[in-house]
Amino acid sequence: MKCVVTRVLSASVLIRDGARSGDRRSTGPGFLVLLGVGVEDDEAALKKLVDKILVLRVFPNDEGKFDKSVMDVKGEILLVSQFTLCASLKGGRRPDFTSAARPDKAEPLYRRAVELFSAAGLTVRTGEFGASMAVESVNDGPVTIVLDTETF
Repeated sequence: MKCVVTRVLSASVLIRDGARSGDRRSTGPGFLVLLGVGVEDDEAALKKLVDKILVLRVFPNDEGKFDKSVMDVKGEILLVSQFTLCASLKGGRRPDFTSAARPDKAEPLYRRAVELFSAAGLTVRTGEFGASMAVESVNDGPVTIVLDTETF
């Protein structure tokens, strides 16, 4: 499982197709999390990833040092499914997405991520799984961390 976690002052997603076209979802200070689910991923990997994000100390303390988590600052999460994080470019210039989980596997894990972040007491907003979306963020720092459950 791969994700990109960006510390943001604000973030929003505008749904551009499907039944909720035109729906905009916004979040305040916290994280924009782009989540890519791979074919080998399962709930154990998801739990490991969510637990890591919840305690990731990238918010400043009074001295400006990275010392606080999203939980400490009562931040919000905008969670967006991003299968393209699982892309491979080993074969050339066109991305190969065969390592990305199919929607019937990825969507339940994405929904479970929402549940886990919410259970931790955070306000969670989401994109629309499988929809075309316009994602905007006002990065804070900027601070962006790439996480891969295979590396921790």
